[in-house]
Amino acid sequence: MALVQTLDFITPVVDDPFIYGQIAAANSLSDIFAMGAKAKTALNIVGFDGCNHSKEILNEILSGGLDKINECGAKLVGGHTIETPEMLYGLSVTGVINPNKFYRNNTVRIDDVLILTKPLGMGILTTAIKADMLDKITIKKVSNILAQLNYNASKIMQKYDVSAVTDITGFGLAGHSFEMIKDKDLSIKFVYDNIPFLKEAKDMADMGIIPAGTYNNKAYLSPKTVCSNKKDDILFYDAQTSGGLLISVKEKDANNLLTELIDSGYEYSSIIGSIITKKEKDIYIV
Repeated sequence: MALVQTLDFITPVVDDPFIYGQIAAANSLSDIFAMGAKAKTALNIVGFDGCNHSKEILNEILSGGLDKINECGAKLVGGHTIETPEMLYGLSVTGVINPNKFYRNNTVRIDDVLILTKPLGMGILTTAIKADMLDKITIKKVSNILAQLNYNASKIMQKYDVSAVTDITGFGLAGHSFEMIKDKDLSIKFVYDNIPFLKEAKDMADMGIIPAGTYNNKAYLSPKTVCSNKKDDILFYDAQTSGGLLISVKEKDANNLLTELIDSGYEYSSIIGSIITKKEKDIYIV
C-alpha cells in the first residue's frame, strides 16, 4: 500500500456557497481519482472574508465540501481557516493505492484511444457566471457538471486496459493532453466533431467572454497544434475547473468503457482521439 496526496483550492465560481463548496471539493479530489486511488482523509483549506460575509456562508461552503467528501467515502479530519480579502476554499486529500497498480499522466501507448468524461467550456462559462450573463437553467447545468465527482469514473476505468489518465483542469484539454505525450515519441490526433463542447460556452466565447488563462494556454500550445478542416476553437484551450478525466485505453476496451461511463451518469463521455506515431507537431485536430 502507498499513500498519495494532493492539494488544491479555488476562488468562487458560482454564487451559491453550498454549490461552490461542492465544486471546490470535487476539484480538489480529482487528482486522487485520476491516479486510481481511494480518498481516505481530507483537510479543509479556507480563506474567508469575515468582515463582509457571515459565518452562515462559511458554514454552507464547508457543508458543500463535506457532502462531496462523504460521497466518495472519505473522512473530513480537520482543516485551517484564515482571513483573506478574497474567498478561497479547497482540500488537502490523502489517499491510498497499490504501488504496483496506479495511473500516471504520461504513460500513454501507441494506438490507444482517448476518452473524455466531461464537456469543455467550464472556464468560459464560470467567467460568464461572474459577469451575470447566464440564465438560471444554464447556471444549474454548469454547476451540476462541475460538482460531479470523478470518483465513479475512476472505479469504472480500473476494469479496463488503461495506460494513462489525467484530469482536465487549468491547462485545458490541449495542455493536459500535451503533458501525456511531451516526453514520448508520440503525437495525439483529436476528432473535432467528437469533442464534447457545451453550446452555451461557444456562444459566450463568440461574445468574447474568455478567461485570461485560456488565452495563455492558446499562446503556448497553438504552435504545437495543427487544425485541419476545422476552426481553431478557443474551447480546446479553455482553462477548466473540476474537469473530466482523459483516459488513454486500449482500442478493444474503448467502447465497453464508454458505454459503462455513460450508463453511470457521465453522459457527455466521448471517444475523442487516439495516440499516433510522432509527427511534426504534437497535437492534430481533424
